Amino acid sequence: MKLLALSVALAASLCTCDASLASVTYTEDHKFHVQDGVAENWVAKANLTRKYYETGWDFLEVETNGDYPDNDQAYAAGLVEAYLTKDLVVMHWNNTVSGYCQWQGQEMCDKLNDYVATNEQWVNSMVEQNAASDPYWHQVGLVYQQLNGLIDGVDLTPSIPGDPGVKWLNIAGDLEDLEVALTTPANRPKHLKASWGSRTLGSGHCSALIKVLPGGEDLYTAQVTWSSFQSMMRIQKRYVFNYGQTDGPDKVAIPGRVSTFSSYPGILSSQDDFSILSSGLVTQETTIGNSNNDLWKFVQPEGQVLEWIRAVVANNLATSGEEWTDVFGRHNSGTYNNQWMVVDYKRFKSGDTALRPGLLWILEQIPGTVMAEDVTGVLQSQQYWPSYNSPYFPEIFNLSGNPELVDEYGDWFSYDMTPRARIFRRDQDGVTDVGSMMKLMRYNDYKNDPLSACDCEPPYSGENAISARCDLNPANGTYPFSALGHRDHGGTDMKLTTTKLVPVMEFISIAGPTYDQQPPFQWSKADFVDTTPHWGHPDLFQFDPIQWNFQWQ
Repeated sequence: MKLLALSVALAASLCTCDASLASVTYTEDHKFHVQDGVAENWVAKANLTRKYYETGWDFLEVETNGDYPDNDQAYAAGLVEAYLTKDLVVMHWNNTVSGYCQWQGQEMCDKLNDYVATNEQWVNSMVEQNAASDPYWHQVGLVYQQLNGLIDGVDLTPSIPGDPGVKWLNIAGDLEDLEVALTTPANRPKHLKASWGSRTLGSGHCSALIKVLPGGEDLYTAQVTWSSFQSMMRIQKRYVFNYGQTDGPDKVAIPGRVSTFSSYPGILSSQDDFSILSSGLVTQETTIGNSNNDLWKFVQPEGQVLEWIRAVVANNLATSGEEWTDVFGRHNSGTYNNQWMVVDYKRFKSGDTALRPGLLWILEQIPGTVMAEDVTGVLQSQQYWPSYNSPYFPEIFNLSGNPELVDEYGDWFSYDMTPRARIFRRDQDGVTDVGSMMKLMRYNDYKNDPLSACDCEPPYSGENAISARCDLNPANGTYPFSALGHRDHGGTDMKLTTTKLVPVMEFISIAGPTYDQQPPFQWSKADFVDTTPHWGHPDLFQFDPIQWNFQWQ
């Protein structure tokens, strides 16, 4: 299946129906006003196309007006997004964070609130001191302004006293690590414990692959999100933010002023994370985590910026992989620890057999340490770069406690011999077009593939695949650690972009768990349907691939 044929087939199925428009104005009484349609003097405008029950995605575009101060643009962007998506935000909040303080415990919830408040106080002081001249702090401040607009627009009142609001939707990635870091050391579980807080030992977040086609015909970048199935209310977003690198009459536009990304209601970053940027960069990650308790002391509320904010700021400011890793690495929070991949499509042309330096940078973060490197040479020699929740850099691998996990549980926790590493190594050479790339990224034949075998009963796991389906593991099975067992978890999408799609900032996507070799996921057939909130979801997730064309280019 060649890209051209796929694009034609997809485009024919798209329309502009079910769309809604809104805009925000700033009036002489110094107030923001939200209204339907696009006002003449708009500060921000948005277009929401509801296609969730047809495609598995809704589609949102938000644009700001560069004639207004950046802070006003950012706040209005959050406000107009909230206006159009409030019902979706409420449902996603109910599905994912509502009741958090009840099941996590009020003591931990109070610690998290105190941490976030102290951190925000420090960040705000840095923004006040430096934003006028420092692009980094100016962009950090704009993220918070947009978040404030979103919060004010949704005005979500928690149903349980002390429950987190919309803000906690955005820090969900950081939250898993903060739960561990803020536990009293004497009470903190050892890193080999089956699970603690919201984390499951060995639990993966995402599979990713960067693939050079034979003869340098094309360069594909793809990611599969792994998450709980209750998170599957999805929005693809395009932000067109006419910010300056700093504010003022002679401001210079940010390189990443346009971004297209997969996301969720009420969340301002991708959080998957998968983004295509007007700078020519594509950024994605898979989570590597941290299993070394000695490192949590480096997680502090002052002197650090939460991971999701640093990702947005790096996307806004960077023009190269090296710049991106430099910006992102500042003020490392040690939370939501990932391997980031930054692909600079400006450095690739079809037919390139000798890859240009700087094409692919990676960054790995753990508490107290950030490492980054141009790994284009590795991509050149292998013709692919895989990522599957295991650190590449030996120093990061060793510091984060992985050798102890290998000693305890074997190759599953290694870099080279974990199942997904072996599947990618075996099958990546068969990628010759978009269709075969999608097939690999959706691959899960866990009952028949010897690489999916484990010391389990039955002797295989739906986790051991490029797109996991842990819901298919039998609930009465036995597994050496909890990630391999039966649970509400798996691959929840597939995203793929190419050299032809990056210039128009588009990607091909499939919503929902893989059904290529397995039955499609259906809530009414899941044994956890009554205990897992899924407000607003369709019953059956069996969607076709799509390539969405946003209206405001």
